[in-house]
Amino acid sequence: MNLDELVEAAWGVRDRAYAPYSKFHVGAALLAKDGRVFCGCNVENLSFGLTNCAERVAVGAAVAAGVREFERVVVVADTTVPISPCGACRQVLAEFGVPEIVLVNRVERLVFRLEELLPRASAGILDSADGK
Repeated sequence: MNLDELVEAAWGVRDRAYAPYSKFHVGAALLAKDGRVFCGCNVENLSFGLTNCAERVAVGAAVAAGVREFERVVVVADTTVPISPCGACRQVLAEFGVPEIVLVNRVERLVFRLEELLPRASAGILDSADGK
């Protein structure tokens, strides 16, 4: 799937976002290495801490289908500048090694490598000074 098709998939799923409180709809399309696409939209909750972002919904759908290797994710929203993943989403994308993150609004596309948005994502976490 080319980038334009992936962007369209993200816009399509954005329309299904559940955002009754913020009215802020976000869509994400995640391209797996095997060519499959997994989409997600944000799902709000009155308790905002329980809200699921589009990126994490897409990753969850992929993992539920048994997929854990990805090429890129596209994140779309109607914003004045392309929306950027929150910290939690960046960490989840890092967990699964999503190498390319494409941020899109109605007029602009920005492409980032994961390391640009979350440098040193796991540095030191799995290694302790005493080797345990």
